[in-house]
Amino acid sequence: MPLGERTGDEKSESRYCGVETEFSDDMPQLLSSNLHGGFDFVVASLMDPTYRPSLMDDGSNGAGLLPFAGSDLVLSPSQWSGHVVGKISSWIDLDSEDEVLRTDSEITLKQEISWASHLSLQACLLPSPKGPSCANYARCVNEILQNLTSMQLWLRIPLEKSDSDAGGANPDHMIDSWDLWNSFRLLCEHHSQLSVALDVLPSLPSANSLGRWFGESVKAAIISSNSFLTNARGYPCLSKRHQNLMAAFFNHSIQIVISGEQLHSLPPGNLDTTANNSDNHNEGLHLHPLRSYLDYVAYLYQRMDPLPEQERFELGYRDYLQSPLQPLMDNLEAQTYETFEKDTVKYIQYQRAISKALLDRVSDEEASALTTVLMVVGAGRGPLVRAALQAAEETGRKLRVYAVEKNPNAIITLHSLVKLEGWEKEVIIVSCDMRCWDAPEKADVLVSELLGSFGDNELSPECLDGAQRFLKPDGISIPSSYTSFIQPITASKLYNDVKSHKDLLHFETAYVVKLHRVARLASTQPVFTFAHPESSTKRKNDRYKKLEFEIPCNTGSAMVHGFAGYFDATLYKDVHLGIELSTATSNMFSWFPIFFPLRTPVCVQPGIPLTVHLWRCCGSTKVWYEWCVSSPVSTPVQNPNGRSYWVGL
Repeated sequence: MPLGERTGDEKSESRYCGVETEFSDDMPQLLSSNLHGGFDFVVASLMDPTYRPSLMDDGSNGAGLLPFAGSDLVLSPSQWSGHVVGKISSWIDLDSEDEVLRTDSEITLKQEISWASHLSLQACLLPSPKGPSCANYARCVNEILQNLTSMQLWLRIPLEKSDSDAGGANPDHMIDSWDLWNSFRLLCEHHSQLSVALDVLPSLPSANSLGRWFGESVKAAIISSNSFLTNARGYPCLSKRHQNLMAAFFNHSIQIVISGEQLHSLPPGNLDTTANNSDNHNEGLHLHPLRSYLDYVAYLYQRMDPLPEQERFELGYRDYLQSPLQPLMDNLEAQTYETFEKDTVKYIQYQRAISKALLDRVSDEEASALTTVLMVVGAGRGPLVRAALQAAEETGRKLRVYAVEKNPNAIITLHSLVKLEGWEKEVIIVSCDMRCWDAPEKADVLVSELLGSFGDNELSPECLDGAQRFLKPDGISIPSSYTSFIQPITASKLYNDVKSHKDLLHFETAYVVKLHRVARLASTQPVFTFAHPESSTKRKNDRYKKLEFEIPCNTGSAMVHGFAGYFDATLYKDVHLGIELSTATSNMFSWFPIFFPLRTPVCVQPGIPLTVHLWRCCGSTKVWYEWCVSSPVSTPVQNPNGRSYWVGL
């Protein structure tokens, strides 16, 4: 039974648990006994482990039947595809010095994957490379991948604990299984159907080292019974670090596979229903020797906190590439406005900022006599107009609001809103681009919500530069400043999604993404800052920044697929708004991070800085970004002259 159905609360997509089995020539019985034992799928050998092509009778002229596990007819197509992951023979060694073994291995690998593909299996588990050199193994797998349709290949990689984690002094003997995986996938050109199955061992690497894997294409985690501890009642349990790792696997939709022999005997009649929360525990215990391990995994799953409402809302956007808005070139649609308007947290922050500005602008003694002129530039369908009027009511200040909006469709809604709310005396609607409007009077306060995921990427600087001329010399701009930030990330899924387009344009586009299956390799660093109003008469919005990132030493090597971008804005004085990780505004969903992909991913080593260059370029009709890496290797400058991606003025 799926783990998620045990409580009826679907906390993540990773709600199924499989079991690794030994070879059996009775596949129906093998599958039946494991499914009845509570498991959802089996990782099963498809070929007798004693089979070697070199031992076959050459006189058969190819007519001899290979000793597969029965025929494809022993299970229905839905059983094969829904409940069986093929396990490629563990003895194969395509990089062996023994030519016979190497040849047998290649023939067997191709035969088994061909058979698995014929059975329409969703995935096959490849054995871990036998040594540090895996070039021939990877070449053969890559050859197979070129003709594979939809089946995934999971490369088994042990989650090794390196000497550096254990405090070892000899760097020559450091083991990092990530390097093994990285070598293999580079030889296979980051193929999207090549993934990882991690072997979870009794001792774990450092937290930073583990964190790298959550940006990789990890499909399964295989945990052996010998990785479990024994609790006071004789039941299997896991260390706190293993428990946290399992929760992270669940959260990243990584399936769990239990492996090994039963090492924990359960006293008859002494079932721990607290630690093994399953209604079918008694039944399952007698059906399967590994049932107690399954129950413990289910218990860990059930113990997870339910996803917050905001996370549930954002589930469909996880790791989905979206092109950023073009606010000047395009008029937003009603559905886009509606989504943004539901973000009450954002407008509460704006209202707080406007209230503080009104109090600073008009003293209590002048409140009944003075009217503050406030201009909302880019008023949309009116949420900032509402926030401004609520701030005026809250502070007891008189307000005259100009709602400036270029979208003629939003103007219709604004007129309707003003009439509905009875704001005719306070609100003046202006249907015009803010950069072209000739204001009848100067503003005390200028309010806008032109910020993008990277702060300036929706042309807030250019728009506010154009609107600044109708702000009084001592006027207030809300926001008053904003800064962009970036950090290097491992993002295998995003990289492969961009790569699937097979063109330059998509690699030179910055995307808005709800980041999920990524590994953040270093802390964020500030990039570009803009302040409003801008007093300099020689102001330019071109920017250039060189940044150096250090990967923590206990992380190990890591792959940088691109950069995640964020922003933090000061609306007014101490009122902030943003998505930068250390200062992010809670429960706000108007912005997802931005993602700058690298055409060629860069492998970084601890202690060697990653040097990144980012440019914001301005032309007469467009604004664009260019980016590259200059250390530890040099990459081409991406998007020169905005050839692939730009924001139109």
